[in-house]
Amino acid sequence: MKAFMLDGAHGSAMRKLLEWCDEASVAHWTQEGAELPSWGEAHRRMLRHGRASKVNHPSDAQKAFRIDEPDESRRDRTLK
Repeated sequence: MKAFMLDGAHGSAMRKLLEWCDEASVAHWTQEGAELPSWGEAHRRMLRHGRASKVNHPSDAQKAFRIDEPDESRRDRTLK
């Protein structure tokens, strides 16, 4: 994940995160197996283990580290 985070298009965007984003967060956890967590599980882990990233123009939600639950009914999104 760290290699993905820092490389390619995602890495280019990450370098502009301070100015482009008003909300951002990161979490680290260890997982047994290669199966990706559901959006709901990723959300729970973000709340439990995550932290807000620094951004220059934080929203009220960013300041409070409030992250809305994902809409798992949307099947066009996948964790990659």
